[in-house]
Amino acid sequence: MPVGHVVRCSSVHMSTRYACRVGHGNRLGMAEQSRYSNNKSDRRSSPQVSSRAVSSMTVGEVKDCGLHSTEDGKRLQVIVADMGLDTITLRCLDWDRDRFDIEFGLQNGTTYNSYLIFGDEKTALVDSSHEKFREYYMPVLKQQLESRGRTLDYLIVSHTEPDHSGLTKDVVETYPGVQVIGSKVCIAFLEGLTHVPMDARVVKGGDTIDLGNGHVVEFVIAPNLHWPDTMFSYDHASQIMFTCDAFGMHYCSDDPYDTDLTLLDDHYRFYYDCLMKPNARSVTTALRKVKDLPYMMIGNGHGPLLKYNVPEMVDRYQKWSEATAQKSTSVLILYSSDYGYSDRLSQTLARGVTKADVPTEMMDLLSVDPQELVEAVSRSAAIVLMAHPSDSSQAKSSMGTLLSAVKSKQTVVLAESFGGKDEPVDQLCAAFVAAGLEPLLDPLRVKDVPCENTYQLFEECGTDLAQALTQKDSIAKKKSAMSGDVAKALARISGGLYIVTAGNANSQGSAKGAMVASWVSQASFEPLGVTIAVAKDRAIESLMQVGDSFVLNCLGEGEYSSIMKHFLQRFPAGADRFEGVGWSIAENGSPVLDDAIASVECKVISRMETSDHWVTYAEVTQGSVSQADKRTAVHRRKVANYY
Repeated sequence: MPVGHVVRCSSVHMSTRYACRVGHGNRLGMAEQSRYSNNKSDRRSSPQVSSRAVSSMTVGEVKDCGLHSTEDGKRLQVIVADMGLDTITLRCLDWDRDRFDIEFGLQNGTTYNSYLIFGDEKTALVDSSHEKFREYYMPVLKQQLESRGRTLDYLIVSHTEPDHSGLTKDVVETYPGVQVIGSKVCIAFLEGLTHVPMDARVVKGGDTIDLGNGHVVEFVIAPNLHWPDTMFSYDHASQIMFTCDAFGMHYCSDDPYDTDLTLLDDHYRFYYDCLMKPNARSVTTALRKVKDLPYMMIGNGHGPLLKYNVPEMVDRYQKWSEATAQKSTSVLILYSSDYGYSDRLSQTLARGVTKADVPTEMMDLLSVDPQELVEAVSRSAAIVLMAHPSDSSQAKSSMGTLLSAVKSKQTVVLAESFGGKDEPVDQLCAAFVAAGLEPLLDPLRVKDVPCENTYQLFEECGTDLAQALTQKDSIAKKKSAMSGDVAKALARISGGLYIVTAGNANSQGSAKGAMVASWVSQASFEPLGVTIAVAKDRAIESLMQVGDSFVLNCLGEGEYSSIMKHFLQRFPAGADRFEGVGWSIAENGSPVLDDAIASVECKVISRMETSDHWVTYAEVTQGSVSQADKRTAVHRRKVANYY
């Protein structure tokens, strides 16, 4: 049977297209327009429900274990693929998940990947799955083991985030003799999460287990990718490295492997930018640890497994992370893992910092080594502290180390974690002031369960912090970027004046944004398309990813000064850009300005990356002219070093 061939256990049909468009719009990078030809009607024609069991398999075979529909119409599916070399993957396909946590929009759903390794003597499961798959995943796991006359000897937990360890309790209760293996931090987390007796084993880097027939699994501790408890597992017989979140992507496909990179490139990059770039230093450390392991395949935790493009995809992580880690200015972000929303909000704030090309280093206040904390403080220009649980002795010890290591010239930002037992941020602020530091802004306070507006606030705060740290250098770079003559000549390229508006205006609590734009041009006739250059550190950039919608509002000649002045002001992080401005809701759900002489509704199709901007290509979906006698204002510059 050919590698990757899908075997159906019922008469239903599934599209051979691997893309499955979902929901709000993913946070992606550049993509070819043809990659996104599937639409919602395509995906709704997929099969309904099947629950046939899986039988024994041949190398390269892929089996569909049934598509299931939840009460709200979401499609969940388990697929098993034989990877050869005594290894199979159980992939849980979450076709219609449109958000990974609230801050991470998905266009193509996601997958949760786990793996079974069959040695001659022992059997190991690498990770489990999300609890939403309980009634589908557990029967498939049981059948795969029973069909080979096996029980489960080891459960290797790469890290304890619920999408990978949500069924740990179920596995332990189903196989009471299983030994649960994880890093020291991982096992501590698990004991607090599962509340069931288990045979737990803490492993260190270089430790191994022997499954028989050469399947010696070696463990590599890789903290902060992207949780502090993360570890990789390498099977010396199959030469497969199991990496959990690292080298993954949120992309749901019934093809188990990276067969077509053109479909995956942008998902891979955006996933890295959101989850791994804030930990670039940890990425380079992990890559150094595994550089001598002859891995030929990567079993990741999300998306297609890396089989055909392993060197290229690993090299991308290396290059991206080295480029980030080499920056002279960096920010240390301290959070409390598995406490309230500390990890999610800190990750979002870190994303805002790295958007402005400033690297971050993330550390868990509840497990960080004191010496490592001191070293991280010494190389950081700013410190972000998420409020820790007030009853944690480890956090108090880490705070003592932190306050003794900070320097008066460092900038500090404080934020609540909404964990129920937060150390009061005002007391934390007073402690830093006493140590000679002045907070950059008032503490970020979280009074309710975080919504899109909350995450927007934290991301924009991160960007503001990064811009404050690099403002002088940024101005100097712009001045030196080109000679005076070139700057004057390039400025002769004029453009119109527009306000770009984006976000879900229909939903209260959803993020909205706006920016003044002049780098705008029609780019195609069929389909009608435009390009807009969006600076990477613009707040609205997060709302203009592939699949997102926006409105291009045209400003009229001689009548734009007040509206442009409003949108040119520097808004505080999280501020409502539309307060005091007349607007309504366009057909695509974005705001459309009352003062616009014309409006063009668009949907982002692809993005091309430059050094400091994303060139965004979008298809025009609607357009209207409200003042036919008016012409669009023209923007003329004297020099091209500035907008």
